[in-house]
Amino acid sequence: MKNIIFYFSDQQRWDTVNEEVTPNLAQLAKEGVLFENSFTCQPVCGPARSCLQSGMYPTQTGCYTNGIALPRDIKPLAQYFNEAGYDTAYIGKWHLGSDKYPGIGVHCEKSAVPRERQGQYRYWRAADCLEFTSHGYDGYIFDEDGRRIDFKGYRADCINDFALEYLENRNREKPFFMFVSQLEPHHQNDRGQYEGYRETVEKYRDYPLPDDLTFLKGDYAEMYPDYISAINRLDFNVGRLIEKLKEQGIYDDTVIIYTSDHGSHFKTRNMEYKRSCHDSCTHTPLIIKGGGFEGGKRDDRLVSLIDLPPTLLALAGIKIPPQFIGRDLTAQIKGDEEQRKCVFMQISESQCGRAIRTHRFKYSVRDINPSGYLHENSRVYFEDYLYDLKDDPCEKRNLVKSPRYAKIRQEMKYLLFEEMQKAGEEMPMILPAIRARKK
Repeated sequence: MKNIIFYFSDQQRWDTVNEEVTPNLAQLAKEGVLFENSFTCQPVCGPARSCLQSGMYPTQTGCYTNGIALPRDIKPLAQYFNEAGYDTAYIGKWHLGSDKYPGIGVHCEKSAVPRERQGQYRYWRAADCLEFTSHGYDGYIFDEDGRRIDFKGYRADCINDFALEYLENRNREKPFFMFVSQLEPHHQNDRGQYEGYRETVEKYRDYPLPDDLTFLKGDYAEMYPDYISAINRLDFNVGRLIEKLKEQGIYDDTVIIYTSDHGSHFKTRNMEYKRSCHDSCTHTPLIIKGGGFEGGKRDDRLVSLIDLPPTLLALAGIKIPPQFIGRDLTAQIKGDEEQRKCVFMQISESQCGRAIRTHRFKYSVRDINPSGYLHENSRVYFEDYLYDLKDDPCEKRNLVKSPRYAKIRQEMKYLLFEEMQKAGEEMPMILPAIRARKK
């Protein structure tokens, strides 16, 4: 039985993995498989995490916005591993313990997550909202019994230290599944800015800006150096973790998966960093090393975050339950399962929206309400965006009202219907765009 490490960053774009910024991840990709077309299924922190821990879409779990706890009647990911004889550990940001409104249910964004809300992980060094219990430097988390543990230093280093501590103290008679949930490079909420590793921020002051940002207004010019610095430090910590695995003689017996919950569009598509259908905040890095993912391959198939729970179980030889809605990538790389035609995304908080992305097109709809906090789905949506990604990879030209693309919009609409149906949604009405969008 293989050990499995799921290393999770927060708000990391797909185009930040390279030899210069992330040499350890680049080396991991040379040993494993780099998926070039990996996308989130929900570009918000809590809902994306609910997908990983449940194997289902946020509308199926009810966790469609931040501040909704993972339901207790859903069998969580770690329980499958526990029952299969694995030791399980969770380290870092959880974001699935609190209920939305103080005074109703449990509110633990700055306090310990109750044991029954820890997703059945046996070893626990985490905070529900790490962004509220820490800054780029210094903070605190809790153990499984609710004891507060303070840390000093750069947050990504300290969270990684807890992972190293687990490797030192684990039960060596069992294989392990360890979920490391870093907060970097996510912006610091109460300060409204990214917080890089101080020693390297200046190094990235003139780092090239992505083309999909610079034709729009946003805060990328100011924030990108800290953002890249934080990612570089994440990579440093991935390297430290790999060194520990090699030191213990278990590197070759350990599958490593590295990905992120969503990317960042740096306030170009709305007033914050995510909650949009655009690739800048939905396209994520994904590297898998081990368990059949070998050879330094670059794979261009479409992959969704929702595909990772069944893939994790398959890597451990655990039967995939019928409610897991994603596709097993271990079967796909063997050629035993059909590849995706598209990736389906549910968008909340900034809007109640749905989107699909094929290799060539992006199609998005939203309802008329100005907020996506009020409800998880709608009976009526309006067409919002259509991009031809072959001719317009930076998504500069919205074709949603172009007569030339009427047939494509119709095809994409019915493909979206198919995906919504698979996710257990009732079929809505989708009407033509009520206004043109400039972005």
